[in-house]
Amino acid sequence: MRIAVLALQGDFAEHEAIFHRLNVQTCQLRQKSDLAQPFDALVLPGGESTVQGKLLRELDMFDEIRSRIQNGLPVMATCAGSILLAQQLLDDTTVHLGTMGISIRRNAYGRQLSSFHTVGKFAGIDDVPMSFIRAPQIEFCAPGVEVLAEHEGRITAVRQGNQLAMTFHPELGSDCRVAEYFIKEML
Repeated sequence: MRIAVLALQGDFAEHEAIFHRLNVQTCQLRQKSDLAQPFDALVLPGGESTVQGKLLRELDMFDEIRSRIQNGLPVMATCAGSILLAQQLLDDTTVHLGTMGISIRRNAYGRQLSSFHTVGKFAGIDDVPMSFIRAPQIEFCAPGVEVLAEHEGRITAVRQGNQLAMTFHPELGSDCRVAEYFIKEML
């Protein structure tokens, strides 16, 4: 098994480290030619969704990544990655990949100073560390989107078929259970 991590911007190295702890091979996607590598799943990391979306288009990676997700490639998205997957941004007219039936609001918890860390339940797993850094909020889920986690009544993780999106960062720290869920349930 090999998991590709979008490495254009953001915390891609942290995702790679989590999968390496689980003895899963990774590769980085930095340019269009990297899409020719064999891989079984994709990670869209946190960072700046506007920058990531722009680079995907400029590097001519956008259409192929979108097509692969639509054709069943398992994808795990955190924070900015979840914004890339959303079919609707409530505070922006831009839609990036738009493959997941969610509406999302960027920076819903406030600015960088409002970032926080907590633990919560994720897909039946207790005490999962959750770091919210300028985090978005999922405000609407279409039919077929399963809510996997919430924090204080706000949706923080969802799944739709082959797509897993989280508004928090499960890759910060040493807890590997979210990555294990992705591997067991979606690959």
